[in-house]
Amino acid sequence: MSRIRSDFWASAHLRLCALAGIDAVLRRRGSPEAGAIFVSVDRLDGSADLYGPAPSILVPDGELGRLFAPLLSGRTPPEIDERMRRELSFDPDLWWIGIDDRQGRSLLDVASGEPVSR
Repeated sequence: MSRIRSDFWASAHLRLCALAGIDAVLRRRGSPEAGAIFVSVDRLDGSADLYGPAPSILVPDGELGRLFAPLLSGRTPPEIDERMRRELSFDPDLWWIGIDDRQGRSLLDVASGEPVSR
């Protein structure tokens, strides 16, 4: 069995956010079959977080779902946008979901670990 397509996952996550009362939009549509998915969370207080695909070493064997890792935490929205511009420069097939939530909710399955800053 293979992992769910990126377009289906993104659509389902947007719907899940809507059902939870969380404002979320698709900021960038990527490759329907296998584009990497990034999620930014604007806390509407000047701070934002960015999540991206977890490194494969953190994904349990046989796991078909998507696991995310915190990439940036407590940054400004412009810093998140700049990071995403860099990501897009070497991966134009990626997906980007933007969430606005004062509580910082993303509804993602997040791997444990500290944010990585590149």
